[in-house]
Amino acid sequence: MSKQERAAGHFSINESLLFEEGSPGRRAFDLSPLDVPLKQMGDLMDPELLRGEIDGMPELSEVDVIRHFTRLSTWNYHIDLGLYPLGSCTMKYNPKINERVARLEGFAFAHPYLPAQMIQGALEVQKTLEDCLAEISGMDAITLQPAAGAHGELTGILMVRAYHESRGNPRRSILIPDSAHGTNPASAAIAGYVVESVPSNKRGTIDIGALQKIVNHEVAAIMITNPNTLGIFESEIAEITELLHRQGALVYMDGANLNALMGMTRPGDFGIDVLHINLHKTFTTPHGGGGPGAGPVAVKKVLEPFLPYPVIESKTDGTYSFNYDRPHSIGRIKAYNGQFGMHVRALCYILANGAEGLKEVSEVAVLNANYIRSKLKSAYALAYDSASLHEVVFSDRLQARKDVHVWDIAKRLMDYGFHPPTVSFPLIVPGAIMIEPTESESRQELDAFVQAMLAIDTEAEQNPEIVKSAPHTTRVGRIDEAAAARKPILRWRAG
Repeated sequence: MSKQERAAGHFSINESLLFEEGSPGRRAFDLSPLDVPLKQMGDLMDPELLRGEIDGMPELSEVDVIRHFTRLSTWNYHIDLGLYPLGSCTMKYNPKINERVARLEGFAFAHPYLPAQMIQGALEVQKTLEDCLAEISGMDAITLQPAAGAHGELTGILMVRAYHESRGNPRRSILIPDSAHGTNPASAAIAGYVVESVPSNKRGTIDIGALQKIVNHEVAAIMITNPNTLGIFESEIAEITELLHRQGALVYMDGANLNALMGMTRPGDFGIDVLHINLHKTFTTPHGGGGPGAGPVAVKKVLEPFLPYPVIESKTDGTYSFNYDRPHSIGRIKAYNGQFGMHVRALCYILANGAEGLKEVSEVAVLNANYIRSKLKSAYALAYDSASLHEVVFSDRLQARKDVHVWDIAKRLMDYGFHPPTVSFPLIVPGAIMIEPTESESRQELDAFVQAMLAIDTEAEQNPEIVKSAPHTTRVGRIDEAAAARKPILRWRAG
């Protein structure tokens, strides 16, 4: 059955499958008779800590439980099912060979508290990954500790603060473009800085004139996302870094969009001092569903003394060790040495592609985004005319004339069998529709997505109510999102 047929509602859904179903007396398993006297049990454990039966809890058989959770799994959309066009999130396919290698016993069962001499293979993996990331980014040193992108941001800004403090003044503010990722100002504020916004120009890049007016000796750093969240490369990045450096400030780069740059250019080569890298976005480690992520931070020599400890070092005899003797370090920012399973997966991806393969990844990601841009620009308003890289941002301006807005378009797209793109972000684009196809998708999948988006545009013009009342074929219809946010039901209650 085609996605178009599904969109028209040509299939039925069983809506009677409720979690609360059950019948008295059903059992998923039977425990063997208790072989410990109750009196002895009381001696071993405080009776108040023993839980009795839960009133009203559904009684279910094993097959009931298995079918319930298996059924739920078939209702979820996931990257193994189809295109996940979330702009700014880079939801690419995760090669299964990465998963298999990460599950090898020597990796999966290595206890994080084992001494260095017993985990030489694991340390070699991490040191090799550090070397690869340093080469890809053009930086001098890496820490693998941060657990995700925002954690990497905080780590980077804490190192910026430590650097300035070592020179006698932590400085006052962090500059953040209005096209940056939303976590940037939070990271700066948590690190103790005042956030100052830098406006964009008509091209969707940083307004150099406005930046020049606010850069002074109280600025600790600027946090730049490049390409920015509009999918546009900051073409004046060299001038920006030079401007900041003249004032003694540093340049932080949010590396979340590195998928557009690998093999094409390196942040370290255009003046970046510190950046985080999202392994769970760029290097195909699993993304979403609660994690884990991984957000290594790369720095230039000037910040290397402030890296979190311990630092992995290669010894002259070919072995690896942890160096805790780091007097200027900002300290640990995570238990152990980061998300090791993510490190294994990322290294697999890097080694499998090699230098030329990673360059091709970027080329195809940019090609796919521009293919979608070309196919949809007649139906959806482009936010900016500047060249797109790995993602393209449209708006709902044309559809809004029929009172069809971005959230209606997103919900209707679910009827066509696709996960919606990122909507209402970046904030500087009213009604933003942010699409990032990544390099994973074939032309056939992109064409199907384009056809669905064009069909929705036609519906918005000819029959807007079908879009405004979507979704129609999903397991759950349109919900009251305000009530769901303000009055969430977070736990099961009997009855």
